[in-house]
Amino acid sequence: MPAESAAGRLSFVTLQQFLDQLPPLLKVLHDGGSGGQLLRWVEPSELEDPTPYLPEGEFLLTAGLPFLGDGGSPANVDAYVRRLVKAKVAALGFGIRPYFDAVPDVVVDACRRHNLTLFEVPESLPFAAIGLEFSQLLETDNARVFRQLAEANRQLMRAVLSPKPEHELLAALVQRVPVWAVMVGADGRVRARGTSAGGSTAVDLSLLEPMLERLLSGRGPRVEMDGFDQPGSALVVGHPLRSTKDANLGALILGSDVPLTPAQNNVVQSAVGLLELLVRQRTSGSLAPSQLATAVLLHPESLTTGSTRHLNGLKDLLAQSVSSTRSAPVRVVQGIKAETPEWPAGDSPVRELLQWRRMFDTKLVEITDYGFAAVTRLKVDDALLADVEKLGWRLVIGEPSELTGLPAAYQRATSLRSQVRRSGNSVRADEVSWSVTGLLGREAGTLLAERLLGPVLALDPDRRDPLLAVLRGWLSENGSWDGSAKLLGLHRNSVRRQIGVLGELLQVDLNQAQVRAELWIALQYVDGLTTGPG
Repeated sequence: MPAESAAGRLSFVTLQQFLDQLPPLLKVLHDGGSGGQLLRWVEPSELEDPTPYLPEGEFLLTAGLPFLGDGGSPANVDAYVRRLVKAKVAALGFGIRPYFDAVPDVVVDACRRHNLTLFEVPESLPFAAIGLEFSQLLETDNARVFRQLAEANRQLMRAVLSPKPEHELLAALVQRVPVWAVMVGADGRVRARGTSAGGSTAVDLSLLEPMLERLLSGRGPRVEMDGFDQPGSALVVGHPLRSTKDANLGALILGSDVPLTPAQNNVVQSAVGLLELLVRQRTSGSLAPSQLATAVLLHPESLTTGSTRHLNGLKDLLAQSVSSTRSAPVRVVQGIKAETPEWPAGDSPVRELLQWRRMFDTKLVEITDYGFAAVTRLKVDDALLADVEKLGWRLVIGEPSELTGLPAAYQRATSLRSQVRRSGNSVRADEVSWSVTGLLGREAGTLLAERLLGPVLALDPDRRDPLLAVLRGWLSENGSWDGSAKLLGLHRNSVRRQIGVLGELLQVDLNQAQVRAELWIALQYVDGLTTGPG
């Protein structure tokens, strides 16, 4: 695909893009053709074998320490380079001095033999400067990609609200991602097409029949792949479009000559999700617009931000959808079936949907895999809650929220669903203790304690309990030796010794803040695990 046709598309930092930002001091000793490869990080290492610690696409820097003495033998150098190639290192940068005045010939020969891109890094260009330059470039590129993703999602949402949403959505997709696209219904007939900016069109539908058969007969989330010897079709990927009960409602098939970047795949997944919503809504007739609007409002990536006039218009639409005459705070309500999160056999989602719309006086109801979600102006008083619970349901009742706060309100309600399932009781978000232990719950907290503190809990009580007391005291004093020694009535050296024992038993680095935080949370649940014998 020509470079000019990719302008404005979602991309990433390549090795060549990074090199273009560096001072022209690096000397290419061997070009392995990796300039277009995704560059994930720049890392200096003097280990004899750094590959266990390297992600794919690394630019590795070394001052040559691994090649001193026997490490510089042809066999050892060859093995070193082979390991880098196997780990898919993008390039090797060899720093001049303090160990070598020039890149050893044996290293150059090995890189040529295994086709690993090799640079000579002069003494005047510190490794730290190279790493800093990459970090700054990556930050700049990430910001650009995030802006492009936001605009791509806005464009997809505008397409969904158009008179021909499927056609417009595919047109928006191929404008942002270098693919051709074909949407096929459950009957195998083409419902919409999108032609890539490069002019490539979909292959003959007959060639896609085997893939379509797999897509329309399989189950669960999956991706089918194929390829054809035609322009724009070297890589063909198929995504099923499924109902909430995993019925196949159609498929989206995309073709390209090159693999997509992570950002481009993000846009594709957004398009697949929106197409699934569209085909699901079609099966519900005139109820489709309200369900789709609900899905858009409840998911952050779908809620567009615009002018004050635009937002006020959305607020008016929201008010009308919840049977209100003016813009006012609303609540997100999530319903969970008490016995099982699945729909009862033979029950009609349309009948259920109409029931929730009536009970919560709103058109904004979405049927979900766990039950339903609704946006309502009602406070959901005890009388309404009792009526819902008589039907075998439990609710998460969200806090009052404005339009722009709905995604966050939905996420807070979602975080409480597991608590409802565990307790079997409905929950009001404004009555919940929003702490880690409050949200985690006894069952999950006990499991965490068993996993993190298992080696200590397995000890005899006369050894276990003092260790747990020292750990609790030390963590409560934020790792202060003097503070914890005073709290525990021990000498600071005793505290140091026992914390060292705990680190070895638990096989964790107690200097890490995350480790300390997780252990502190786990300690809140050990009481029930340390009662009784042993």
